[in-house]
Amino acid sequence: MTKAARGSLLSIEHLEAAEILGLLKLARRMNPAKPRALLKGKRVVLLFYEPSTRTRSSFEVAAKSMGAMTVLIQSSGSSIEKGESLLDTGYTLRAVGADAIVLRHPNAGAPQHPSQALLDAYTILRHKRAFRGLQVAIVGDIYHSRVARSACHLLSKFGARVTLCGPPDFVPEVAATLAPGIRLTRHLEEAVRGTDVIMLLRVQKERLAGRKIKLDDYIGRYQMTTARLKLARRDAIVMHPGPVIRGLELTGDVADCPQSVIVQEVANGVPVRMAILARAMGKAK
Repeated sequence: MTKAARGSLLSIEHLEAAEILGLLKLARRMNPAKPRALLKGKRVVLLFYEPSTRTRSSFEVAAKSMGAMTVLIQSSGSSIEKGESLLDTGYTLRAVGADAIVLRHPNAGAPQHPSQALLDAYTILRHKRAFRGLQVAIVGDIYHSRVARSACHLLSKFGARVTLCGPPDFVPEVAATLAPGIRLTRHLEEAVRGTDVIMLLRVQKERLAGRKIKLDDYIGRYQMTTARLKLARRDAIVMHPGPVIRGLELTGDVADCPQSVIVQEVANGVPVRMAILARAMGKAK
């Protein structure tokens, strides 16, 4: 199991632009409201070592919408608690007939979230004509974010101009090397002025403990408010991979404003993950 099987999706970085566009095109043909038995008789195992609501549920709905059988395995209550390695767990699941494994693990593969990057790209293209030339601001805890890494790799492949914004503890200078053309700023107003897409990231309060910036300071300097949103283009969209913490990364008014596409992102996760599973099992029709 040292080499990923054909159809595997482990990162965005190693996908060609044409492969990404192919997946997005396939996702547009997927409609969970009109099930297609593309994966009838297939077994999809959801192996989650970390808590998840959106990713887990949308993969499960996606698989079942195409006729697959799903099995959920969480670290709690499984042999993982007894010390079984990820490798041996994989061998076990393959032995019992898993055709595909959807995995979330703190140390598995590249520190990325490729399916989130794809659904975010899908969402952007529902509102913007193309990626090239778009100004995208990603705000928050870049350092700990799989989402930010994958988004930077994807957007840079298509000529978007990405600005990362946050305090040094969350956006170290090395973050500018994530992908070509990345820009850094410590000032939220500078990041969002004239931007087309604002992507906010979850900030865990416990990660502010011991940092130079305190919670109140972070909220004062980096929370997305209605006033700051007005600095962006009038047709700018506000995104967030969730879970959203109202009153920290953004105000409730911004979360619920007409420019917010946060709920759309969640909905778009289903057709995009249908496309990912169909491609993984050679059923991309």
